[in-house]
Amino acid sequence: MKEIIVSKDESNQRADKYLLKYFNKSSKSFLYKMLRKKRIKLNKKRIIGNEILKANDVFQIYLSTETIQKFSNHSISKHVSITHKVIYEDDNILICNKPVGLLSQPNNSDSVSLVDEIITYLVNNGEYDPEATRGFRPGICNRLDRNTSGIVIAGKNIKSLQEINRLIANNKLDKHYMCIVKGILSTTNTIEGYLTKDGISNKVSISDNEDMGSYIKTIYKPLKIGKEYTLLDVKIVTGKSHQIRAHLSSIGHPLIGDYKYGDKKINDIFKDRYGLKHQLLHAYKIRFNIDDDGYLLYLDNKEFITDIHGRFKKIADTLFSH
Repeated sequence: MKEIIVSKDESNQRADKYLLKYFNKSSKSFLYKMLRKKRIKLNKKRIIGNEILKANDVFQIYLSTETIQKFSNHSISKHVSITHKVIYEDDNILICNKPVGLLSQPNNSDSVSLVDEIITYLVNNGEYDPEATRGFRPGICNRLDRNTSGIVIAGKNIKSLQEINRLIANNKLDKHYMCIVKGILSTTNTIEGYLTKDGISNKVSISDNEDMGSYIKTIYKPLKIGKEYTLLDVKIVTGKSHQIRAHLSSIGHPLIGDYKYGDKKINDIFKDRYGLKHQLLHAYKIRFNIDDDGYLLYLDNKEFITDIHGRFKKIADTLFSH
């Protein structure tokens, strides 16, 4: 029998969430089977998995050493190069600028993700030891498409992860994007609709019918207006997959470079002229609006900005130079 003591940094999460991180090579079905058979107990009592852990709680693991080792391997399999830029950092959170082409989270491929980079960054700085804290893994709180650049927030501890997720769920974190769209939009406006996602094509559709999907709300404001294109500030009140791209396309103003929802003819022009192969969309600003006694109250009214750069800036400077 092996005992595992829950540390302060690992507390305040569900028991099954902790165990799935500790036994990171195990399937969910195996883990819940061990709970049902009482091969895993908490404080010497049977559990079902939804119990909230406290510091110094103790798991009793009635599994062989070989089985524990097989399902619990926390060595860092790859130390990766750091391509993201750190915008802000403290003991609780990390705010970084994700470049175009980098996955937000790991998938089943060998591709490097922002999470991989953050883990490497924190290990290198001595802020995270995966062997010492097996029941917790730093993670990101908001995701961006692979070809969308900009601000991503990571939690360094479980309380920070939970608090950022709470702020996002309660619309206490304003998220602003910058994009270039086809056509002229000269006034600030709010658009609403209902979004449905096709999992097979990984494409969403927008409808005015409330029975046709999840409610979405998007606010856009023109920043610069050219002869044929507009640079927009876009605030998403709801955060759904492909929301900005599909919503603006649905009103006839698709993003430049967006082959999934945009104008192929225009996109081909920008591809030939600038080598552009992805949508011009950048998560450039966040603002914390914490009006209660949350764990991260010290961030209230703080604003973080990262400007466009590279190909996006070159195209914007060309289109809106006059």
